[in-house]
This record gives sequence, structure tokens and C-alpha cells, in this order.
Amino acid sequence: METDKIDLLRRQYGEFGISDKVYAFGEEILASLRERFMRIDEVAEYNQLKVIRAMQEAGVSEACLLGTTGYGYNDLGRDTLEKVYAALFHTEDALVRPQITCGTHALALALMSNLRPGDELLSPVGKPYDTLEEVIGIRPSRGSLREYGITYRQVDLLSDGAFDYEGIRAAINDRTKLVTIQRSKGYQTRPTLSVGRIGELIRFVKGIKPDLICMVDNCYGEFVETIEPTDVGADMAVGSLIKNPGGGLAPIGGYIAGRKDCVENAAYRLTSPGLGKEVGASLGILSAFYEGLFLAPTVTASALKGAIFAANIYEKLGFPVIPNGTEERHDIIQAVTFGSPEGVIEFCRGIQAAASVDSFVTPEPWDMPGYDAQVIMAAGAFVSGSSIELSADGPIKPPYAVYFQGGLTFPHAKLGILKTLQNLADKKIVYIE
Repeated sequence: METDKIDLLRRQYGEFGISDKVYAFGEEILASLRERFMRIDEVAEYNQLKVIRAMQEAGVSEACLLGTTGYGYNDLGRDTLEKVYAALFHTEDALVRPQITCGTHALALALMSNLRPGDELLSPVGKPYDTLEEVIGIRPSRGSLREYGITYRQVDLLSDGAFDYEGIRAAINDRTKLVTIQRSKGYQTRPTLSVGRIGELIRFVKGIKPDLICMVDNCYGEFVETIEPTDVGADMAVGSLIKNPGGGLAPIGGYIAGRKDCVENAAYRLTSPGLGKEVGASLGILSAFYEGLFLAPTVTASALKGAIFAANIYEKLGFPVIPNGTEERHDIIQAVTFGSPEGVIEFCRGIQAAASVDSFVTPEPWDMPGYDAQVIMAAGAFVSGSSIELSADGPIKPPYAVYFQGGLTFPHAKLGILKTLQNLADKKIVYIE
């Protein structure tokens, strides 16, 4: 009977064009990951209870699921949701709004509202994500921090991924106001920072200048560990709701959780001086925000399992992967370096072909706003651009690495990875013995 079930499942994968050889290779890898997946489920269980507790303490009611229009005065659901986020992140306040359009917007909002002309922004972890380059003014852009007289300084990580503590000490000066720490790797092949390492860095910079504001770009990292950057001294944690904390249901939005003054500054920048958090209608989407947050720990666990599955498959085939197949995970992104544009393109086409939405679309590299090279993106998503859903992307430039993330369920992530492997095998880019 058990054999019949296995054969039935194998035939289902065959319907998606997965050969017996590719399927068997995937099953061999999967068998070695059972115990690790159990540990991921334990973290998800802990975080699930944390979310439920935060919702109960904030007094979430059925009335909170309703929305407002117009000015949005006295929006019970919006205000209660921000209490939930503040409780989850152990912060004084939070700003959680559909008016925040994406992760880059949330980060720009946090930076622009807490920096003033003459201040300096410091990144002690190297180059920020590509879209922030124009926010900061590293690449000239209208409305950048640079145009407002805010300067920028950067200290790269050492070759082994360690912090350059002496370089950071030398970079901090009287004008340094805010330190930005990107948790995830972005389009780089450096390690993702654990919450523990972020805490060490925060303690170091505040030991030099205690009044520094430490902001963490928390995108892709929420619920991967049992603690968040605000638990280790971050003044602000910033992220997108169409990544981990939205659980695949939030159709838009971003959050800033942190010190009350920092969050209030962001609210006044988002709306208007004198209005701040008092306005901003929720427009009937709060139920998706609440339910998405409720699901977020288990959805994040599914995405994490998919990333680990991908790492182990491609590492065994001899490709450089970051993180590697065995190391601890601190975000849901998996980088695989193919060394050729063909590898990146075929990987992304495999992910697209596994989608429930737009599976018939063939991804192509294109000139995407905010990037300095052509980018290919695969994302057949229910929410456009949602990277907690099964997706992959990468810039078409050396070292030709692809960045895979998401998967609302592990079976979907598994199918996506097997489709990438089949694509690459068919094109003779990989060889399976």
C-alpha cells in the first residue's frame, strides 16, 4: 500500500515534467533533512504561540477586522494591529500601514524621517540592497538623502564576512546619526546576519556613540529565529508585509517597529506634520493583515525548508551556495552561483513554470527601475511581487548568482526546486548521475 502511494506521487511529479532521475535525486536529499525540518517546526511553533499571545494581549476582536475610509480617524483595527506588532517586537510603538508601498518605501521612510540635513548615515555591513542606493544617493536620484544634505559612509565586511570593527570605529564621527544594518544579503554573496551578530554590532557602535539610532532592515528575516533585532538593541526594525510577516495574505504594506520617537517621526513623514498616526484609512484589508500575521510563522517555516532543500541539492551538484547546506539559517533567501547567465535564467524559468499563477509566462531579463543591471524575476504570485510566495530573481552580472525565496507551502517550494533542476538538466547545465 505504501509503495502504491509513492508511485502515485512520483506519477504526479511526472505530470509536471519531472523525470524519475530528478525526482529520485530530490528524494535522496529530502531524506537527509527530516530531523532538521523538525527543528524548524519547533521554532515555528514557538513563534506561532508568540503571535497568538500578542493578539490576545492587544485585545483583537471581530471589530478589528473591519476597515475605515476617508481620513481613517479612530480606526480600531489599525491601531490594535500596531499594538500587536509592538508586542511582537518588544518595542514602544509600531507603524503598520497599507500606505507603505513596499520594503524600500518602509526603509526610505524610516531613514528620511529620522535624519536631518548635516547628519551622516553609516552602513557598517557594506553596500546596501540595490534599490536603497538611489534612496541614499549612492547613485544620483531625485529626492535622495544626498539631495537633502545627508551624507553617507560605508564600511565593508572583511573577506571572511566579519565586521571591520576598527574601520567602523574610525568611520563614526560627530555627524553620524543613524546606523543602518541590512540583515539579509541582498544581491550579494555574503552571509546573512544572525540576530545575535546584529546585537554584537549594535552594542559596539553604541559603546562608541550611545545616541546613535540603529535601524535594521529586517526583510526576509522575521520569524526565522525566536527573537528579532529589537530584542538585541535595535531602535527600529523595518520590513515589508508582502514578505514574511504578511503570511502571503497581505496585499500590500510595510512596518516600522521601534522606539516611540523614531516611529512617530516616520508617521509624520508618511502622512503630514500635525497628523501622524491619527490618519490613514485601512480600506477593508485589515483582515488580511491579521490573518497573514497569524499564518506567518508556519509560512516562513515552509519557505525556510524550501531554501534548505535548494541549498543541499545545488551544493551536492558542486555549485557555490550561501548559506551552505548545513549552516544555521537567519533568513529565507538562498543564493546559488552558476557563473553564467544561462544558469540564472533557466533556474528562474523553472520557478515560473511551477507557479499556480502565470505558469505559462517565460521570464526574461529586463531593465528594472532601481537596479544597475538587467534583472530576471520569476514570481507567479497571488500578490504581485510577493517574495514570501515562491519566487526567484537575480541580476544578470557576475558572479551570476540567483536568489531563491518563498513558498507558502513546502510542497510548492519542492516542486519549484525540482522544476529548476529539470530545466538545468535538460539544458546540460547540470548533470545528475
